[in-house]
Amino acid sequence: MRLVLLGPPGAGKGTQAARLATELAVPAISTGDIFRANVSEGTELGREAQAFMDAGEYVPDTVTNAMVRDRLAADDARGGFLLDGYPRTTAQVAELDRMLDADGSSLDAVVELTVDTDEVVKRLAQRATEQHRSDDGEAVQRHRLEVYAAQTAPLVDVYAGRGLLRPVDGLGEVAEVTRRILAALGRG
Repeated sequence: MRLVLLGPPGAGKGTQAARLATELAVPAISTGDIFRANVSEGTELGREAQAFMDAGEYVPDTVTNAMVRDRLAADDARGGFLLDGYPRTTAQVAELDRMLDADGSSLDAVVELTVDTDEVVKRLAQRATEQHRSDDGEAVQRHRLEVYAAQTAPLVDVYAGRGLLRPVDGLGEVAEVTRRILAALGRG
């Protein structure tokens, strides 16, 4: 299965991606995790990404697209994958389409985790405290939600128009949300 997981920051994408990867036997590919690993290792990409992440901005498409292209070419992703955090813009949708077309494949579904904005802010504040994350300060959180609404939410319309969108309520117990996603994918 080739799957994209959409939703605002704090919607639970990372948590659900890990669970779904196990259930579907595909790798979960998270651009956020890759960026944070590079930051902690002090790589050139990490330093570049850190400046954008600290400001609540997305890392430029050229860097992100190249990283995703390399990751999708890995052996473990040939039979399927779950993308968490990519694509985030309509330009990235077009680039992902080119990547998949070149491989003779296509997406099976796009799951959108829907959550209440107040709940997202609460979750992000809790995550910032628990994980000591510099990219989750309150001002940055609100900016990230604005960036999401402006840049990423339009992807919902693109994928709905293709008949790939599966909206799923992201609130509730983790296991229940996982069950809802699997049911939306016809796997539950």
